[in-house]
Amino acid sequence: MENTLKGKTIFITGSSRGIGREIALRCACDGAKIVIIGKTSEEHPKLSGTIHSVAEEVKRAGGEALAIQLDVRDEQAIVAAVECAAKHFGGIDILVNNASAIGLSPTQQTTAKRLDLMWDVNMRATFLTSQACIPHLKKAENPHILTLSPPLNMDAKWFSPHVAYTISKYGMSMCMLGMAKEFAADGIACNCLWPLTTIATAAIANNFPEYVLNASRYPAIMADAAHVILSRNSKTCSGNFFIDEEVLRTEGIVDFAHYALKPGTELFNDLFL
Repeated sequence: MENTLKGKTIFITGSSRGIGREIALRCACDGAKIVIIGKTSEEHPKLSGTIHSVAEEVKRAGGEALAIQLDVRDEQAIVAAVECAAKHFGGIDILVNNASAIGLSPTQQTTAKRLDLMWDVNMRATFLTSQACIPHLKKAENPHILTLSPPLNMDAKWFSPHVAYTISKYGMSMCMLGMAKEFAADGIACNCLWPLTTIATAAIANNFPEYVLNASRYPAIMADAAHVILSRNSKTCSGNFFIDEEVLRTEGIVDFAHYALKPGTELFNDLFL
C-alpha cells in the first residue's frame, strides 16, 4: 500500500488531547480528513485542549478537520456523529477507538459509578462506534479499525490489581479479535495498538507518581506506529495486537531516544506488558 493517508477520512474518539490528538496531527500531515471526537468543547481548567483547538492544529498541519462534541456513552449520539462525519466528508475510511476511562482501584474500592464509566467508555463505546462505522468502512478502499487496547493475556496477575479496569480494556481488545474474523471477507482490518512504555499523558500524570511520568515516552511514538498500521493493506493486516516500538522496528527504526520525555532515564514498562 502507498504509505500515505492523503484524502482518507479518519474518525478518532477522544482526540481533544493526548494520544488521540497526536494521531490526528500525524495523519493530518498526510493531508487526511480528521473527525475530532471528544467531550471537551470548552477549555478545561486542568486539562489542555478542546475539539476545536485540535481542529485548528489539524488544519495547520495540512489536513481537513471536523470537530464533533460527543459523549461516547450515548449510543444515539454515536450514530448521529458517524452519520454527520460520513455526510460531511463523503464516507469514513478509518476508525480509531482511542477514548478510554481509567480506574486502577482494587475490587473493594471500585465504585459502581467508576465501574460503569470504564465499561461504557472502554468496551461499550468501542463496540458501538465500530458498529456504527462498519457500513461506511465496507465501502472504503482500505478500511481500518484501530483500537488502543492491550494484548490479551489471561494470567491473573494482569487482573488482580484492578479487576474492573482490566476487564474493560480487554473488552476493547476482544472486540477487535472477534471483528477481525467477522469482517475479514469485507476487507476491514481490526487491530489493537498498545505502548511498550508508559506514555506521557494526563492519565499517567494524574494516576501515577511523578517518576513514572518522567520515565515515559511522548505520545508521538504511538502516533507514528498508528500511521504505519493504518497505511498497511487492510486485507492482510488484521487481528493483530501491536506494540508501538515493535511496529516501528519493522520499519527499520532503531533509535527511539527522541520519544523519551527525559532521554537517558530508564523507561517504565506499561501496565499490561
